[in-house]
Order: sequence, then structure tokens, then C-alpha cells
Amino acid sequence: MKFCSNTNNASFFASVDDISEDIWQILNCENNIYFHRDFLKSIEKNHPKILFSYIVLNDENKQPIALASVQIVDFYINGIKNDLESFLKKIEQFARKIHLFPSKKPLRLLICGNTFVSGEHGVFIKKNNDKKKVIKKLAKSISHLSNSNKSLKADAYLLKDFTNESLFITNELKEYYYHPFLVEPNMVLKIDEQWHSFDDYLAAMKTKFRVKARKAFKQSLSLRIEEVTLKNIEDQLPEMTTLYQKVANNADFNLGTFNLASYKNLKEKLGENYILKTYWLEDKIVGFISGIVSNTSLDAHFVGIDYSLNRTYAIYQRMLYDYIEIAINKKLKTLNYGRTASEIKSSVGAYPQDLTMYLRHKKTITNKILKLFLQRVQPTPFQQKFPFKKIELVNEK
Repeated sequence: MKFCSNTNNASFFASVDDISEDIWQILNCENNIYFHRDFLKSIEKNHPKILFSYIVLNDENKQPIALASVQIVDFYINGIKNDLESFLKKIEQFARKIHLFPSKKPLRLLICGNTFVSGEHGVFIKKNNDKKKVIKKLAKSISHLSNSNKSLKADAYLLKDFTNESLFITNELKEYYYHPFLVEPNMVLKIDEQWHSFDDYLAAMKTKFRVKARKAFKQSLSLRIEEVTLKNIEDQLPEMTTLYQKVANNADFNLGTFNLASYKNLKEKLGENYILKTYWLEDKIVGFISGIVSNTSLDAHFVGIDYSLNRTYAIYQRMLYDYIEIAINKKLKTLNYGRTASEIKSSVGAYPQDLTMYLRHKKTITNKILKLFLQRVQPTPFQQKFPFKKIELVNEK
């Protein structure tokens, strides 16, 4: 499918490859790894069932000032598995009865953002531009994109994931009948400047949590951890995919299934900035971690776990500590653990960061119903842990 077109305010492209070198140079966005063409192309190449599109927003002189990454996916309501599932299903059943949702079909969802990573990775805006005006242009351009090509038509539009600091800009979307809501928070650990080694991290913890960490390392002594390289990745991908699927099936909220074949391209293009390790018990892979080094942050990507062995060998707990050790060794400032498993992540020092999404259905009546049930959507509550002697390390919002 090829779709390239222009309006006064925007240009639309069906592939990263269709965007000219001049546009990349003017935008100068590739210092942000999530807007680097190598990263975008790796995701695009390995997900043929997803329709990708890229919107370049222009100023009054038709010069590029922003880039938005868009994906169109089929979203199944039963992909939400938290305590709101029964409520959402009732809404869905009602909506289908009055023909507001297509009968027995998934919701066709246009997503502006990164389907597979939590965070503000959907819209890049050049410095010294009025961001409120850019967001308004984006809302208009998304409608144009969906209405201009039959293959790109969507039932609803989702813009994700905006931090609280950005809401004074993104709340402009309400003018275009988008409704804000929250799902699970991103769990963030700030790496203290005094932590020069993992032992420094342990020394900063209260005794109870330090004992818990040492117990996890003792339980995981039998595990062998290996770097995944371009030489061995092909042999390991099938088992890694099986383990990833087990984790994905347990997630409360999934917008899509990640194709682990992307790892090969990401490792090839990003090198040491893409973290990939496997956990072995004798000759069997029982887990893996992946992550992206983005400027001064380590963003945890996907993990895979053999749940039948997890409790005995503390596989997941060990992974959480290993992410911390990697971030410390690379002298980074922040570790973004992403969504899910909030309580256990807080026990290693992470705190919740709200990320707001905006959703709008194309049909006016359905959109009004949508607003009512999005007001009921709340993140799953959890007990925040405070493992450090200095609470200020984690007590931020």
C-alpha cells in the first residue's frame, strides 16, 4: 500500500523510505532514537500486518516543523484484562447492539505514538515552534489521513503517551473531541549520581529491601546470562518468542503483538544502544530482557519469562536488578521500566509516572458514549514501596 500526499499544512508518507533526505535534515530529529529512521524502519519492516504512516507537519512557509509516527491496528476489547474488562465488554455489547461498533469485528484504531514502547515517542516538534498550534495541526492532519484513503480509514484515533508536563499543550486535543484517560503508569527509577556500582545501589537501600535483593541473587545463581549478538540471535529467537508471548498474554493492556524478528534489525542498526540478554538454566533459555539506550535513559523494552521456573529462580526479580546495573554502568540518569508489574518495580525503587492518552471515535454518538466509560477507566491500584533510606529518590510524580 502506497499513500503519499500533501496539504497546505502537512505531507503524508506510507513508509520511512518515502521521506526525503531534505526533510530529515531540516527536522534534525534523529538525535532522538525513537525518531531515527533506522529505528522506525526496523519496526515497520517486521510488522506487515500493521499499516504505517508518517505525517510531516509544515509551517506557513511549507517548511517541516514536526514529524508524527502513525500506525493502524485492529484492537480487540478482550485485550484488556484488568478489573474493567467486564464493564468494557458491557459497553461493547451495548454499542454493537445499536450498530455503533461493527458487528463481531475488532475496533480499527489509528495510533499516533509508539505501539510497542511507553512514552512520548509519537510526535517530534522542532524547537522554537508553538507546540499548541502543532498539536492542532496534527489533529486536523490525522482526520485528513483517515478520510483520504480507504485503506487507512479507522474507527477511532488514539494519541499516546503524554507526561503531566505536556498536558497544557495536549489538552488542546479536547477542542477536537478527544477524551483524556490513564491506564497503567510508566515506572521510573532515577539513577543517583552517587551510584558508581550496583553495590552503591544496594547500600542506599533499607535493610529489608537489601536482604530481598541478595536473596534474589542467591536464588538466581544457577542462571547463566548471555549477550545476544548478531551471530547467535537467529538460534535464540524462536524460544525467546515463546517466552515473550507468555508475558504478553498476562499483560493488562496490549495494543499489539511485537515481532521479535525486529531485534535483529534493531541490534544491527543500534549496536550497543540496544540491550539484549538471555537467561539460561543449563541448556534452556528461561528468560530474556531487551532495552533501548536513549540519550541519558535506559528504556526497558520487552521481556520473556518461563513462569514455571520464575518463583524458584527469581528470574523476573533478577531482571529488574540487572536493568539497574546496566543503567549504572552506562552512567545513565533514568531507567524507564514501562508499564505492568508496578508494585514489584516500586520495590526496587521505581515510582509511577502518569502517561495520558487521548481517544476519539469518529462517530459523534459513539464518541459521547466513549467519554462516559473512559471516565471510569483508572490504573490498577498498587502499594507503592519505598526501599531507599532517602525517600526523595522515589517520591516524585
